[in-house]
Amino acid sequence: MTGSTPSTLGSAISITKGKKHEVSASPSSKAVRLIGIDDLRNDDSIRYTDDPVGVEAVPEDILIAWDGANAGTIGFSKSGYIGSTIARLRVRHGAQLFTPFIGAYLKSKFEYLRQTSTGATIPHINRNALESIPLPAVTYNDQIRIAHLLSKVEGLIARRKQQLAQLDAMLKGVFLEMFGDPVRNEKGWDKAPLEQFGSINRGISKHRPRNDPQLLGGRHPLIQTGEVSNAGTYITAYTQTYSDIGFAQSKPWPAGTLCITIAANIAQTGILTFDACFPDSVVGFTADKAQSNTLYVLGLFWFFQAILEKNAPAAAQKNINLEILRGLEVPKPPVELQNQFADAAEKIEALKSRYQQTLTDLETLYAALSQSAFKGELDLSRIPLPAAAPEPMPTEAAPVTVDLDVSTSPLPDLGLTAGALADEAGRLALLTAWLEAWQTHLGTRPFGLPAFLDATQTRLQTLYPESERELGMAAYEQIKDWVFAAHASG
Repeated sequence: MTGSTPSTLGSAISITKGKKHEVSASPSSKAVRLIGIDDLRNDDSIRYTDDPVGVEAVPEDILIAWDGANAGTIGFSKSGYIGSTIARLRVRHGAQLFTPFIGAYLKSKFEYLRQTSTGATIPHINRNALESIPLPAVTYNDQIRIAHLLSKVEGLIARRKQQLAQLDAMLKGVFLEMFGDPVRNEKGWDKAPLEQFGSINRGISKHRPRNDPQLLGGRHPLIQTGEVSNAGTYITAYTQTYSDIGFAQSKPWPAGTLCITIAANIAQTGILTFDACFPDSVVGFTADKAQSNTLYVLGLFWFFQAILEKNAPAAAQKNINLEILRGLEVPKPPVELQNQFADAAEKIEALKSRYQQTLTDLETLYAALSQSAFKGELDLSRIPLPAAAPEPMPTEAAPVTVDLDVSTSPLPDLGLTAGALADEAGRLALLTAWLEAWQTHLGTRPFGLPAFLDATQTRLQTLYPESERELGMAAYEQIKDWVFAAHASG
């Protein structure tokens, strides 16, 4: 199919708002999926309604969050009734628009949609602004090619994010393996208040107001509460700085200081990688190296954060005082064991850093590709038209694997049938053989879990293309046991 696209979005689509539905706790066989704002991003929490009437979306529709904090969020490839904060954009008959291409294009217009929204406190999409968006002058076949290309890059981005999450899970797994759950203290370690592990003191915010222009904008890094997060081990960036005047009224903390928030988002942590100041809503912990390791103390907050937040006194906003933090009773295993954990954590963090950089590069690539594509600047002559239209790009892209030459794979074909892989014992037998083969392939090079998982999944797809089977959690536990055994043997 060929042809050109209409000039504006409004000339090619119809817009229909959704309606409020009752969520069914026990949906019947006739229940219909209910699509809310969270469903535009992923399918993690599917809900159903037994309401007989609704505004129905089909996979060829584009959905947009119309009202609220998430206004402008785009989703597609969904089927069900849309909620009252969602609008359905349906392509008119005869318009040459490929839904995944237009969906990706509208995602790139998020800031425009937010800037043109109406409503003083609750944003609402401006219908006229949405309809007036000019459409790229791209033929239908090229829309398919571009959507196919962008979906590949999105898939690689999603895989990188998945691998980073796996590394975080592995780090917490190592902590649990070595120390057990510190809240339950499963291994019976002696306990001590946190103040016995090192010094704990608040940041300094003597000056008011904090945003006085004379105090800001200089060369001294200033960490804000929102920049301290359990989502990452290290604090590697900052958005605000102190002038010399602001710096003189504050207190500098050296790289290696563990930051702990005590207001707003309570007990979030991060280790400074540079010298910085921070306000009195953040506490700085400096380890007594004879008693503790900073990385172990940080790990404790993965488990104690929820407890501290739940028990925090509620004033204008929740907060905990310095005495609560200093008196927090936590397990105190031997510092030598803490240091062993820190060694493992630093290796994992080094790998995370490399993966994070490639994620940044991929996101930059996606932005450059999409902008060039929407402007009609991409040379698509070498990109074949897919035999069938590609699967629409998911809002949270499914992982894809990198092509691997079968002849060079170090993972042997054991001749197992696809039926044998349906049994967990068969998959684990295959995994055991592949772990040993992979280690032989590595020689003296270090074992890396993400690289091994990539290779195994690619090999599975090569040997069993119809199976679409993954190794699963039991395989992850076996890999973990194998890694610990290999580590113990040197």
